[in-house]
Amino acid sequence: MARVFQQHSVMVDGVSVCVFESGTRGAQQVLLVHATGFHARCWDAVINYLPAQWQVFALDLRGHGRSDKMPPYTWDRFERDLAAVAKHFDLRDTIGVGHSLGGHCVAHLCALEPDYFKRLVLVDPVIFAQEMYGADMNQATPLEDHPVSRRRSYFESWEAMYSRFEGRYPYSVWEPRVLRDYCELGVSPCLDRPGVELACPPAVEASIYAGSYGADIYPLLEKIVQPVTLLRAKPRDPDSTVMDFSTSPTWPGLAGVMQNATDIYLPELTHFMPMQVPQQIAAYIAGPAEDDVAD
Repeated sequence: MARVFQQHSVMVDGVSVCVFESGTRGAQQVLLVHATGFHARCWDAVINYLPAQWQVFALDLRGHGRSDKMPPYTWDRFERDLAAVAKHFDLRDTIGVGHSLGGHCVAHLCALEPDYFKRLVLVDPVIFAQEMYGADMNQATPLEDHPVSRRRSYFESWEAMYSRFEGRYPYSVWEPRVLRDYCELGVSPCLDRPGVELACPPAVEASIYAGSYGADIYPLLEKIVQPVTLLRAKPRDPDSTVMDFSTSPTWPGLAGVMQNATDIYLPELTHFMPMQVPQQIAAYIAGPAEDDVAD
């Protein structure tokens, strides 16, 4: 049976951040943070495989989903928004789960506010090799020329969006129900014409990618003492000039930087593993049986 979510609006420095909550208060808490350009409800399929009583929180980062579209869209600003959400819901001994950008945010917050977390599951987080930070590689291209800025934003309906994507890689390897959630719950009605548009505008998504090489959190990573499960897909070809979002951006040596991290290499999967194998990702989140009830 699909979960029922309660929708909250958490005000953070004048910005409304949308948070979806499900489960039983007093049970094990889980905080899920999505990737760039995605939204909270992309986690629905994963959440449905978690113990039904667990109290789950999934948020739309600013600029995404039902949260306000208000800059700045900087990586440290996302972390501060996440910290405000954690404080608002009084999270304690939470399992922190983040995919891609979300993994970076969860790791950042855990290093600064460790009391929120019991353990982490970082799903192919966007944390490059340290020498890549400060290179300002994305800024060499004007934002309006960034390939993500030019992606299609308007569709006649979410069904039309689904039909356009379902046969295209990497969407074609996603579970169909996740693609449906991504399309149906990731668009907003157009204000100037019939149809729908992406709830994360392409210009917002491009600006987040453009700032990724300035988001060095390596000085913080060694402070994380909680157990960390680090999932990695097949790595990107360093010699390729093509921006392949289906491959892993995660530095293969990342687990060794943290005190208690386990590296799990899954070369058969794409970077979008929560969309491909939600049941498998849920199993990594569920972890040991003793996590079924919060301490």
